[in-house]
Amino acid sequence: MTAPAAAGPPAGPAPAEETSRPAADGGTGRTAEPVDTHCPYCALQCGMRVRASGGGGVPAEVLERPAFPVNKGALCGKGRTAAELLAPAARLTTPLVRGADGALRPADWPEALDRVADGLRRTAAAHGADAVGVFGGGGLTNEKAYALGKFARVVLRTSQIDYNGRFCMSSAAAAHQRAFGLDRGLPFPLADVARTGCVVLVGSNLADTMPPALRYLTELRENGGRLIVVDPRRTRTAEQADLHLQPRPGTDLALALGLLHLVVAEGRVDEGFVAARTTGWERTLPGVMAHWPELVERITGVPVPQLREAVAMFCDAPESMVLTARGPEQQAKGTDTVSAWINLCLATGRSGRLLSGYGCLTGQGNGQGGREHGQKADQLPGYRKLDDPAARAHVAAVWGVDPDDLPGPGRSAYELLDALGRDVRALLLMGSNPVVSAPRAAHVAERIEALDFLAVCDVVLSETAALADVVLPVTQWAEETGTTTNLEGRVILRRRAVDPPPGVRSDLEVLAGLARRLGRPEGFPADPEEVFAELRRASAGGPADYAGISYARIAAEDGVFWPCPEPGSPGTPRLFLDRYATPDGRARFTPVQHRPSAEEPSAEYPYYLTTGRVLAQYQSGAQTRRVRELNAAEPGPFVQLHPRLAARLGVAEGEPLAVTSRRGRVVAPARLSAAIRQDTVFMPFHWPGEGRANTLTNPALDPVSRMPEFKVCAVRLERAATP
Repeated sequence: MTAPAAAGPPAGPAPAEETSRPAADGGTGRTAEPVDTHCPYCALQCGMRVRASGGGGVPAEVLERPAFPVNKGALCGKGRTAAELLAPAARLTTPLVRGADGALRPADWPEALDRVADGLRRTAAAHGADAVGVFGGGGLTNEKAYALGKFARVVLRTSQIDYNGRFCMSSAAAAHQRAFGLDRGLPFPLADVARTGCVVLVGSNLADTMPPALRYLTELRENGGRLIVVDPRRTRTAEQADLHLQPRPGTDLALALGLLHLVVAEGRVDEGFVAARTTGWERTLPGVMAHWPELVERITGVPVPQLREAVAMFCDAPESMVLTARGPEQQAKGTDTVSAWINLCLATGRSGRLLSGYGCLTGQGNGQGGREHGQKADQLPGYRKLDDPAARAHVAAVWGVDPDDLPGPGRSAYELLDALGRDVRALLLMGSNPVVSAPRAAHVAERIEALDFLAVCDVVLSETAALADVVLPVTQWAEETGTTTNLEGRVILRRRAVDPPPGVRSDLEVLAGLARRLGRPEGFPADPEEVFAELRRASAGGPADYAGISYARIAAEDGVFWPCPEPGSPGTPRLFLDRYATPDGRARFTPVQHRPSAEEPSAEYPYYLTTGRVLAQYQSGAQTRRVRELNAAEPGPFVQLHPRLAARLGVAEGEPLAVTSRRGRVVAPARLSAAIRQDTVFMPFHWPGEGRANTLTNPALDPVSRMPEFKVCAVRLERAATP
């Protein structure tokens, strides 16, 4: 490894850094025509229209876009209020640098960029290239994710890059790869869900996390289909189910094995499909047969009659699907858990055919595209593997560097955060807030504070940005153009609809300015369409091939499904109908066995904690907590517990309840609900401070995906003193 170029003084700001942007209203000051674009939040990437208001306060309004096929005009409260964050009063509008007194103060862009470049350069010179880390986000556009990965490997020459999408669907991605040879969240359009015969929804509360997608489950039942929901809580989504299975947290793997055991015992295996289109069934069968129904009932708490009913619903339907989300995936055995659900689909022939299959509901806005194009520690653009010599040669040729100069795979997200202040001494962070969102968050905050240097690019002064040495204010969704890839693998185009406030720059401009200062004046354009053109070349021939996709084509077709290798290719809405992406074209069964969670309840910590989202907030809350309507609907953290458990503890509705794990203690008001198991409590993870749920969560990692075990840990509960 070599350090970033350090010869000579830092270059001054180049003219491109001061590029003037045309006003969204053409400079007239009048209200502009609405612009078709997409929501900044979840992986549905709902279509919307944004119209610049041309006045003070909120500079735009959000309108419906009924023609976009995913949401057909429907928007949740988060999408409907998204324009509020465009107001200058709601966000950062000038760079901040930490002064000699320890406080952040306003600065101009040349000073701020010089400070960042100097901090990264000095760290690499003193400690080596890998002492500089890069941490990205699942909300970055494809162009920004691509440029950030290239910047880390070409300019900084560091292997230490990962992103918060590792915390999203990495377990499902790993299971996809080993079963199908390819990872795309949904291998079919979301509209197919409404046309199948039975859906098993595992660990997802669409009613709160992706409300516009709930229409597909409603349409499913209107069409005569059946819905099975697997969740320790009776959520608003579970209330719509024909059957709700309510397992103990951390037992989804045993549940899937138990259902497949019954499939075998009842003679429901599709022997023809297994023989013609799969491999590995014989090695998988012994582990399945070791999980007989009564054992699975003891492990999961799900009664045997419900297991049998679920198998009948799933297998009696002519077509069926399994959809998983964070519930089964955010576990230290998440990859094996997803593999068990895939095995169920393969054994019953519910894969590789129209209206049947397994899919993962990606969470973050660009969680799919963010890992396809280079933010993940072990991947290059096009979903290529970083340790594959052919992949390195292809991408290096596009980047104009020697393949041997590209660093190898680095640490996964939590491992990178845990190394801060030790092996990794400086960090460039873009679009993430790990002080709230990472597991064992108090420890992560300590590691961030131990850094020699931290630079953060963000729209708002998040809890993580508040710890930085330099904070760079960047543009957001409606102020910039760029592509994202939604949960279906549909590449879509967010269009610029309004002007950013003066003093705000795009992440691409930031990277271009830093690259110049670090000795790379070429190769980092600030124009997103130019970056996308290079991304297309870098992805060409890879598993996630975007070569045939262009901005013009996306606009004309309401998005294009990858892989799309040529301009004349129709794209691929449905994968695996003819063959899987494995060398022999067959799907692969994976032998798996249930094992306990990394941390089970004990005498000292007798209850399960599981975490998740609520309707009015999103991820770490850095954005949604600044929107008045959303904050009024859900203003703070809480602990959901069963009334009988509350009675045993002597705690009433709204009283402060202390929750303690082996990693820390939090306090939040009790919220009583019969919708949750009596051995389990639930906390949303959107808030910092005393009620920060991720203070408690376990960073135990899945051995394959390196996903932390957010969804289950052991806690004790006690009444807290009323403030």
